[in-house]
Parts: sequence; C-alpha cells; structure tokens
Amino acid sequence: MGEFDLIARYFTRPTPRAVLGVGDDCALLQPAPGTQLAISSDMLVEGRHFFADVDPGALGHKALAVNLSDLAACGARPLAFTLALALPRVDERWLAGFSGGLLALADAHGCELVGGDTTQGPLNICITVFGEVPVVGGQGRALLRAGARAGDDVYVSGTLGDARLALDALRGRIALPAGLLAQARARLERPTPRVALGQALRGVATAALDVSDGLLGDLGHLLGKSRVGATLDTSLAIELLASRAHPAWAARLFSLKMQLECVLAGGDDYELAFTAPASARDAVQAAARQAATPVTRIGRIDAAPGLRLVDGQGRPVAGRYASFDHFA
Repeated sequence: MGEFDLIARYFTRPTPRAVLGVGDDCALLQPAPGTQLAISSDMLVEGRHFFADVDPGALGHKALAVNLSDLAACGARPLAFTLALALPRVDERWLAGFSGGLLALADAHGCELVGGDTTQGPLNICITVFGEVPVVGGQGRALLRAGARAGDDVYVSGTLGDARLALDALRGRIALPAGLLAQARARLERPTPRVALGQALRGVATAALDVSDGLLGDLGHLLGKSRVGATLDTSLAIELLASRAHPAWAARLFSLKMQLECVLAGGDDYELAFTAPASARDAVQAAARQAATPVTRIGRIDAAPGLRLVDGQGRPVAGRYASFDHFA
C-alpha cells in the first residue's frame, strides 16, 4: 500500500465544516463571524509518550485527546485538526485500530480531520488542532493562564494521579491489583478532554490550563503568568486520587508520600486546573453540572509569590514534587 492509498483508506472522510479538507496542498477553514481561532500542537513519540505495545485504538484516542485538552483549557469549541504521522511500516491492522480510535473521538467532539502528512520512520504522531472562541465587544473570551487574582479559589476537574499509578505499575515499580490496574490504565491511555467544562467556564474562571505534566508544575505556569502565588490544601488534593475508592485500596499499599507524588506531580491527567473568585462558587458548580464534570476546590490564590502546601489543619507540608520535564 502506497502513501496516498493509506491516506485515502484510513484518514480521508467528508469535512462539511471545512471549506477544503484532505487532498490539497492546504486545508481551508472559515471561522464563524465573531470568533478567534485557538490553535495547539502536540507530539507523541514511541518510547517517550507511550509503550510500543499500547492498543492502537487507545493511542489514536489519546493522540487527539491531549490536543482537545488544550482547547478545553482555553474554553474553545473544537473545529478541525491535522495529523502528521511517521510509521516504520504499513500495518493495516494497526492503522485500522489507530484511525478508529482517533476518528471516534473526533466525531464525538465535531472535530474534522482536514489534512496532514505521512512518512516512513520511527513511530511519531503530531497533531495540530483548531478551535473557536467567541469575541464579545472586541474582546476574545478565551480562558488564559494570566488573570488569576489574590483571593480566587483554585479548582481541579475530575481526578488526578491514577495515570501515574498505571505508569509505575507498567514499568514494574509497583504492583497493583488487577482491577485497580485496569482502572488506572484507562486513565493513562484514554484520558477525557474536558471540552464542555472549558466552554462552560468562559466568563466564570479567571485563569485556566490543562494538567499534563503534573499539577504543581503546571499550576506554577499559571501563577507565573498571573504574577501571584497559591496555597493548596493537600488533604483536599489527595481526595482527587480516584483509586482510593477502589475496593482493593488499603493504606498499606501506598504511603501518603506516594499518594501526594501521584496527585501533585503525576502527569498525563489532562484535567483542568482553574481559578475563580470566591463569589463565583455557585457559578462554578453550575458550570460543572452543565458539563457533567465534577470539580474540586483545593486552595486559594495569594498575593505573595510561590506555591505553598498545607495539610487539613493549615500546617506546612514538606516535600518536593517535581513535574515531568522532557529535558530534565
């Protein structure tokens, strides 16, 4: 099978929202009047971002999910995406699974595949996604990392830390009961981009970003852009570890330090961390209900720079929780 046959069979489909899709030198998109384009790119490399034996359908899902998570963090509505794919060889079974997972998630969010590139080489997936955010009174309504203010609440959507548990188990660092591993692995390989929540938070949240490399590291980027600090209650944050509710969970399985490591620095969660005024707590919960996504308030924004961790009684929590860094 040649390159163009591969594209035609697995990645060409109707694109009613695009002016021109796959098959030309460029795709043509026409943003709706009164909107701005939100654009983001992510790359997944075998051995760095995923295991060689990962289910191809799960890999297709995750490849697009991590990009949709960026749109969610900006409050953008998905529009279209491009796919650049390097393959060591043509494996039709793999391509069917990968394209199936990729396009199923694309359909779920109305996001059209409009172009890209294929080549031979080590397995590498690069997606660029396009979304729309409204412009009101000449001002874009995108959620940004800048905008958090002293006194704001700090929230996180969904759960954190289970992807890290799965990663450590798959690398043989820890042993997990089968049921717990399956639950955690699903969080690692099939993350849920919080697209609906991001849109519901427009006009409510003061700042937002997605949690991809670890909560503390990613939140630090928001604090830096906003020129503020924060205090987080670790007793609330630890409840974000969904596997704590698993029947096989026992305190002896994982130390408190390990639980904090997973939640605060685990990565691969693709949840939203965001800030909102204390006066907007009802509006935040209304947005969460509208998006059918739970959110948890875990701290507050401070005027003083820096990120402080405290326990449920307000006492400082010691420890360094470093987020993922490709070049560290």
